[in-house]
This record gives sequence, C-alpha cells and structure tokens, in this order.
Amino acid sequence: MVIVLSGGGTAGHINPALAVAEVLQERGHTVLFAGTPQGVEARLVREANIPFTAFEAAGFDRSRPASILSAVRKILKSTRDAKRWFFDVKPDVVVGFGGYVSIPVGRAAEIMGIPVVVHEQNSVMGMANKYLAKHAKTVALTYEVAGSAVEDASKIVVTGNPVRSSVLAASRAAGREMLGVPDDALMLLVFGGSLGARHLNSAVVALKEKLLDVENLYVVHVTGPKELEAVEDALALSEEEKKRWLVFGYQDRMGETLAASDAVVSRAGATSLAEISALHLPSLLVPFPFATEDHQTKNAQAYVAGGAAYLVSDDEVEGDGFATLLFSMIEDEAVRERMREASKQFKTKDAASRLADVVIAAV
Repeated sequence: MVIVLSGGGTAGHINPALAVAEVLQERGHTVLFAGTPQGVEARLVREANIPFTAFEAAGFDRSRPASILSAVRKILKSTRDAKRWFFDVKPDVVVGFGGYVSIPVGRAAEIMGIPVVVHEQNSVMGMANKYLAKHAKTVALTYEVAGSAVEDASKIVVTGNPVRSSVLAASRAAGREMLGVPDDALMLLVFGGSLGARHLNSAVVALKEKLLDVENLYVVHVTGPKELEAVEDALALSEEEKKRWLVFGYQDRMGETLAASDAVVSRAGATSLAEISALHLPSLLVPFPFATEDHQTKNAQAYVAGGAAYLVSDDEVEGDGFATLLFSMIEDEAVRERMREASKQFKTKDAASRLADVVIAAV
C-alpha cells in the first residue's frame, strides 16, 4: 500500500508520524510525507529518508482579517495541488497528525474518496484534527479525554502516542558512556526546550547547592538553546562541579540521554511524555502554561492520576513545593520504583504498532 502521512509546525506532530512510518515500512508499505516547505518537518522527514512533498499552509489571526483571507487562499491552492499529487502517487490512505498543512492534504483525500485517519497527540484536540475528524474514517487518540471533540464516538480508538525506535532501543549503559556518568551514580535529567523553559531552569539553578550536596548525584541539564548562556552564568560551576552538573543547550541524542536517567524534570509536551513513559522514568512535570487550551497541564494530569509523575504548575515552580517533590523523587528509591511501575500502564512502547494497525485497517 501507499500511505501518505501529513503534519507540521512542531516536532510533537512529526515524531509520532516518523515512529509509525518506521513500522509501516517494516511491514512492506510505501510511506510518503506531506508537510510545509519551511517547517521542522522538512528537515526531520528528509533525515529519516522518507520522500517529502511540500505544500504551503499557514495559520491566521482572527483580529487581522487579511491573515484569514491569506490562510484560506493557501489552503485552497494546496488542496488543489495535493489532489494533483494524489493522482500521481495514488495513496490508499492518508494520515493527519495535526498542523495546518494536514488540512489541505486531508481535504484533498476526502474529495477523492481516499480514507483519512487522524491521530491526536495531546489531551486537547488541535484545530486541524478537529476539522478533519468530522469526515475521517478513524480518529486515533493518545488520551481518551480528547475524544470529547469528536461527534461520532464510533470512530475513536485509543492507541497512545508513538515513540521512535531509536528512543525505545536506547540503553542506559550507552547513555551513561556518552555522557560520562558513572554506572553507580544517580542521574537527574532536566529539560524544557527553548520555548518557555526559563522558569524551570531558574528553579533548578536555585537548588544548585542542595542538589550537589546529594551524594553521587549527577545533573544533566538541557537548557534549550536560547537559555544556555544565562543558565551557565547563573550556575557559575567550578571545574569540580562541572564533573557532576553537565549543561547542554540542545541534545540531539535524547534517546540515550533519557535511557541514562533515573529521574526527570520536564515540560509536559506530548512527545516528551510519550518518551518518558515509554522508558518508565519517574518524573516531575512543569507544564508550559501558555500551551493552547492549557493542554500540557491536561496531558500531565493523566500521568499524575496514574501515579507515574508529580506535577507543579509553572507559577509555583520557584516555591518550596517544587523542591519538596523534587527531593522526594531523588532521595527516595521507593517513590521512583512506584512511578516506574505506574508508568507501565500507559503501554506507550506498543503505540506505533497499534496505530499502524489502525491505518492499515482503514483501507
């Protein structure tokens, strides 16, 4: 079969698509990808050696009517372009992962009678997925609660959020060797990305002395590229302290880095949570407060309710509660073991295979 995947805007839409692409290709299917020419997907998909075709798409600002007209024009043109492309590649099914580009690609499929599958990574369904879900054959969810946006509940299937094989295959030993962290050390990973990580970074930096007082604790701190210099200045690590507090602006080998960890402090984006749960890592989650409809908080609440994580809101991250929960997780092996066991209920490791089954069944 020929299967077209589409999504764009953030890595959160792309990484699950690439995880499913791996499974579909292993099963002998041809996978093509439709994204925007300037989005992160253009780089990530090509790096994965999947044929990539670009279509223009953009969001709009309701307060600026001109932007709405421009967005609609792009969608209409890209819908026509996608139809012409489909005549050439003859897809059996189209899968939308969110982002504006999936609208014209999905609309073209609907017009041509090609079945559409939608996958929603977050607990709140995005605008593109809401639009396509109306006529999609199947709507696959990470969190059941996101199904409230789907009128026909018979379309819904909960698959979880797929994780790429490079993350699942990563080993603790390889990660520790890469980072230079001893096998017998306790490792805390802190990461928040470049968007909105400042509070999280500041809260951890403020606990520098207490963290370094914990015997044999190593901190791996991925600040986000925009925050690296400020965090390094604030930490002012001595040469001796640098051996136990490793600072990176960006880490392109997150699979190994996560696998090396004993505990994690993180935002609550869909991909981060999927990777954390797939590797059964104890976590303290600080959701990005300005995510659409506060979906990161809703994402995190599912893990907290299941006993797999702690949650602290962004406006309280520099308070005593954050430190109390962090040191509870670091210093108490029983807490970490309880979180590890609880995380297994989310069955993220099998999500890519389950979603691939759904895609094939839609044909």
